[in-house]
Amino acid sequence: MKIREINVWKANLDLTRPYTIAFKTVSAVENVLVEITLENGLSGIGAGNPSKEVVGEALSQTWAALQPENLEWLIGQDIRHFQLLCDELPQRLPRNPAARAALDIALHDLFSKYLQVPLVSFLGQRLKALPTSITIGIKDVAETLAEAEEYVGRGFTHLKVKTGQTVEQDVERLVKLREVYQDRVHIRIDANQGYTAQDLERFCAQTALLDIELIEQPLKASIIDELRALPDAVKDLVAADESLLSPSDAFRLASAPRACGIYNIKLMKCGGVYAGRQIASIAQQANIDLMWGCNDESIVSISAALHAAFSCPNTKYIDLDGSLDLARDVVTGGFLLENGIMRPNGKPGLGVERIPEYA
Repeated sequence: MKIREINVWKANLDLTRPYTIAFKTVSAVENVLVEITLENGLSGIGAGNPSKEVVGEALSQTWAALQPENLEWLIGQDIRHFQLLCDELPQRLPRNPAARAALDIALHDLFSKYLQVPLVSFLGQRLKALPTSITIGIKDVAETLAEAEEYVGRGFTHLKVKTGQTVEQDVERLVKLREVYQDRVHIRIDANQGYTAQDLERFCAQTALLDIELIEQPLKASIIDELRALPDAVKDLVAADESLLSPSDAFRLASAPRACGIYNIKLMKCGGVYAGRQIASIAQQANIDLMWGCNDESIVSISAALHAAFSCPNTKYIDLDGSLDLARDVVTGGFLLENGIMRPNGKPGLGVERIPEYA
């Protein structure tokens, strides 16, 4: 069952709601899409959404990496050699995690379709459903409360609030959120590397009574030793994001004294489902919980992350809202979402269907 052709194209997907984080404002989603087709016509789809700030890969680099001359080695390969093909991707494209992710996701979609099962069934389903958080960017108090009211009205119970201005401003927003919603919502924060170690300890002291669920990447990605030096009660709340780009990073963060209590796995950082599950295995051995996150992404890669997340017993959190504010997408389906609860839709592969006019 050999690979006949590989098609690659770009899609720039506008957001219905641009937002601000600690280092930029986001208004559109740049994707590179990959479709791998077998000799019998069966195909699988993948998506790459690079981030220059996080992993050092721009869209132009993803596009260049996925040109035909770099994909010739896949043509004629047997999809039944799926594991070997996934294992070879980082050797072929060592500096292009988003390009690897696009190919990896397409291979996972294709192989599980070949088996006629949902991807999560092939991987070994451990979870049925989880609530996803939905993200509120850096805003003032009134805008934060207005957006929270909308999301809670839509059934979401887990809010992720972007922080990283000043500790005082961040705390003020969170205090107001907790006053308004009390125990009706779970609050997570993402500082996007916006704090110093001193800021983080001050933030934790001032929010001790607010029941903050987790704190995503509070410090600069490179200063792991400062995370290690923090009190265990603080480290337990920390989810490594920009510090965690690969399985080797997972080993480094887990080495004693460990730097955090949670790993935020994003397929675009590590290069897809295959590497994401390697990170998950390292975390499981180190008693570290998993959060599966995303950038602003197509349903294609969001669905892939959801399937991977639900195959891991140490998955505790998902933050897979990246496709919810897209003005359009290249596929439909992928997952079911009701009152903030996400689950795979039970169809073969990723469970997505191409929209012809956006091909």
